[in-house]
Amino acid sequence: MARDQIDASVHLVLGIETSCDETAAAVVRRHCDGTGEIVSNIVRSQIAEHSAYGGVVPELAARSHIAHLDAIVIAALDEAGIGTGALSAVAATAGPGLIGGVLVGLTTAKGIAAASGKPLIAVNHLEGHALTARLTDGLDFPYLLLLVSGGHSQFLLVRGVGDYERWGTTIDDALGEAFDKAAKLMDLGYPGGPEVERRAGSGDPARFRLPRPLLSERRLDFSFSGLKTALRLAAEAIEPVNETDIADLCASFQAAIVDILSSRSADALERFSKACPDAPPTLVVAGGVAANRAIAKALEGVCDGAGARLVVPPAALCADNGAMIAWAGAERLVLGRTDRLDAPARPRWPLDEPGMRIAS
Repeated sequence: MARDQIDASVHLVLGIETSCDETAAAVVRRHCDGTGEIVSNIVRSQIAEHSAYGGVVPELAARSHIAHLDAIVIAALDEAGIGTGALSAVAATAGPGLIGGVLVGLTTAKGIAAASGKPLIAVNHLEGHALTARLTDGLDFPYLLLLVSGGHSQFLLVRGVGDYERWGTTIDDALGEAFDKAAKLMDLGYPGGPEVERRAGSGDPARFRLPRPLLSERRLDFSFSGLKTALRLAAEAIEPVNETDIADLCASFQAAIVDILSSRSADALERFSKACPDAPPTLVVAGGVAANRAIAKALEGVCDGAGARLVVPPAALCADNGAMIAWAGAERLVLGRTDRLDAPARPRWPLDEPGMRIAS
């Protein structure tokens, strides 16, 4: 098959992701039966560029996207063995995220779409996370989503493409942000979440009595700011800290988070069963924090107890990537939802706002 020929029974979508500190592009194939496969998936991390600052510097992130995105897109197309003429559509994150980075990716996608005559699909970054499990596990709607990342911590009922109902969110820090701030407090480097998890593996989770904010309340919201403060006070009380102290602090911090997520997930699954009595209960965990093994193990126990299925996509697809954007674009494309070339970049874009819904 020539590089610019396309089989009418499938859709090939290029996805571009630049909402934070990963420069990513991928090509996903969606078959006529609704199944999908990743044809290519290229991700360039900017961790080395931001580690000295202990977090992502928005201006540096945007400059790095400008410097590297063209090559990443070319690599994704080359790995897929196609040219732009073979694409069915071009999808890109249009928000939410760091606006400079979002503008780089969305503008690039607009240029490719205009030059190739292909439709543009402006994707909500959170929808990319929300729909990844349909690509990896072929899930049917509806299902319950726990989205835990550096910028978001939410429970959402996923009824369909563009049809989301938010049941709970964080009232302060997102979970990934809390992990990173905890790591910075203990001088563990950036990104902090994986290092906190590693240190927690050799620590005593019962040594420090840290709070479980909002746990006594029935709502499905989260609060992690007070937990972070309690961790700081516990560390200050025993200064100077040694390696054992750090391991115990990490273990106690992670244990508190596991308890919070477990309790909230059990309540959310109970609500799901009442809201969708005819649907098999399924909890999908997505976002970068979904790669935490202690959290995944605890949620396995919660789901076993509730008679529910737990779905956690592979770690590479929980972190930001182009494949999730391409797949969300493909899901929207088959429903006839494409966007104009003047689609705006948005620093904030709630997944449950009415404009996300696709008219039936």
